Amino acid sequence: MAAADSTVVLLAFPDMTQTLHTNVSLSIWTILVYLLIAAVMTTQLGKIGDIYGRGKLFNIGLVVFTISSALCGAAPSIFFLIGFRVVQGIGAALLLANSGAIVADTFPRKSLGKAYGYIASGWGAGSVLGIALGGLLTTLLGWRYIFYINVPIGIIAITLALKYIHDKKVVKRKVDIFGIVFLGLGLTLISYDAINVAAYGFSITDVVLISVGVIMVAALLWKERNDKDPLIDLGHFRNRVLKYSLLASFFVSMSYFAVAFMMTLYLQGIQALSPLYAALLLSPGGVIGLLLSPRMGGLSDRIGAHIVATIGIAMFCITIMLYMTIGIGFHVWIFLLASAVSGVGVAMFYPANNAAVMANAPAGSYGSTNGFLRNMQSIGGLLSYVIVIYTAAASIPRQVAFEVFVGTTHLLGGLTTSFVTGIQTALVVSLALMIIAAFLSHARGRKL
Repeated sequence: MAAADSTVVLLAFPDMTQTLHTNVSLSIWTILVYLLIAAVMTTQLGKIGDIYGRGKLFNIGLVVFTISSALCGAAPSIFFLIGFRVVQGIGAALLLANSGAIVADTFPRKSLGKAYGYIASGWGAGSVLGIALGGLLTTLLGWRYIFYINVPIGIIAITLALKYIHDKKVVKRKVDIFGIVFLGLGLTLISYDAINVAAYGFSITDVVLISVGVIMVAALLWKERNDKDPLIDLGHFRNRVLKYSLLASFFVSMSYFAVAFMMTLYLQGIQALSPLYAALLLSPGGVIGLLLSPRMGGLSDRIGAHIVATIGIAMFCITIMLYMTIGIGFHVWIFLLASAVSGVGVAMFYPANNAAVMANAPAGSYGSTNGFLRNMQSIGGLLSYVIVIYTAAASIPRQVAFEVFVGTTHLLGGLTTSFVTGIQTALVVSLALMIIAAFLSHARGRKL
């Protein structure tokens, strides 16, 4: 449900912007606040799940997500919609922060790869379903139904969760309110101003606020070095596998989120395709990921996460190199092939890497470790957004780049050539980041 919601909103952007009588620079925050909440809250909510019960927080997340989806569908204005998306983001963060920990609680370590493979299949199915349903519902019924569709699905999910998801164990620890608030404020400053930099360019205010955010996070980590129950236990990162798995995930997110963003810009801005057609060209990877993830997760259980995850990153590198061949002319086969290769990469990297993280996390800290993993992925995604706007969109006005992305305009004349050059430059940066991720993934070693 959360995966589907990450794709359907994008496809409904033009209709949503027009119906609510707003502009792109404001309506794009319906996506950005969702990412911002995920970047800021997952570590804290994972830690709280360790203390009060992961199943309990997961079930609360389902309720919050379902109710907020209904509110998003009924939003009378863009400001209400953004506010309700904040609430929906909190529900999604509750789900993301605790789902991986529940899996680690339930399955033995030797089977974690296959278990996370099924989770990756769920995300793949949700993403593909989001593309299909988003285009269909927006075309036939209007954008509000991309949120309303979550309500019956959510009710079914809540019924099943209350029956089957229960807390097996909780950890008796104090809640570090100071750490939760301090980390949240620091990450908010970093994430929010990174978005501002991407949208409007650097200003002295952004430099100051990002610096303050970095100092706040660093100060918290320094303060909690010797705390009995720290929010983020840096001692865990003495584990080589855990450390390199987290770093590999961060660099993959920082590289690959940008690739999907750039290809959407290219298909809609240069080839003038509709958002639905553009999304469908990029969707075969989701189907392949859905089918292969459990098998690849099981393979990582047998031969080691470092092999499977690193080959998955190599698939991402091949995908990026395929996209680097694009130009003014349009070749459908490049996108279909690249999407298929990326699907293999998703199926190999995410189940294996997530299993490696959770297999090496202390049993009492599954929630905070899984939350920190999701946190690094979200911040990596936000940073990749900044990279795209600063490289691929540097040759055209940022407002035009936003409009291209949501499908409300496309490029003509000389802007096309310069924009393709910008995309190719950004792809080189993404490839470099992905190569770093490959080295980090391989460096973790054989141990799961």
